[in-house]
Amino acid sequence: MRLFVGLGNPGPRYAKNRHNIGFMAVDAIARAHRASPWRRRFQAETADATIAGEKVIILRPQTFMNESGRAVADAMRFFKIPLGDVSVFYDELDLPPAKVRVKVGGGNAGHNGLRSITAHCGNDYRRVRLGIGHPGHKPLVQNYVLGDFGKAEEKWVEDLCRTLASHADLLARGEDSSFQNKVHLAMEASGWTDVKRPGEKADSNKE
Repeated sequence: MRLFVGLGNPGPRYAKNRHNIGFMAVDAIARAHRASPWRRRFQAETADATIAGEKVIILRPQTFMNESGRAVADAMRFFKIPLGDVSVFYDELDLPPAKVRVKVGGGNAGHNGLRSITAHCGNDYRRVRLGIGHPGHKPLVQNYVLGDFGKAEEKWVEDLCRTLASHADLLARGEDSSFQNKVHLAMEASGWTDVKRPGEKADSNKE
């Protein structure tokens, strides 16, 4: 059994924030793999799916970002899921927009959701880092991540979430490198090779 966790803040006010791309990713996975309807438990919303023959619990914590670890820990205890079978999808400032990297363990890079999960569960879970780019200056970060994706960003976000869902079978089987590579190649084939963050001058980016 696997646990796929999307990080975000609950409620319509935050739904389109850059900080909520983790929610967007697991929503796409749930749709693509015909997961059960969402239901409230573990201080979260959960849906069940079968992906590549593996039972996957998809979880969206409803505790706000900085308390995400409480929901993850509750679900892990209930289902007896080891930390190594937990994958967390979240926004990564230190990756360019539309880029994806997967790693196990590592630092939290100031991300409050990761900090909470590490505090409640341990550090050696799988991190699916979804690049949103950095605004350039630290004082701008809070408004940037809690701001909505702009019109020009929506298409790559949709394509990325759809691509993650298309290759989620590899992640469910623990084939992290193949998952990362397939997502990269698919995004490259779709033309998302040099996505600019808002305010940056675009080159030959996809329209």
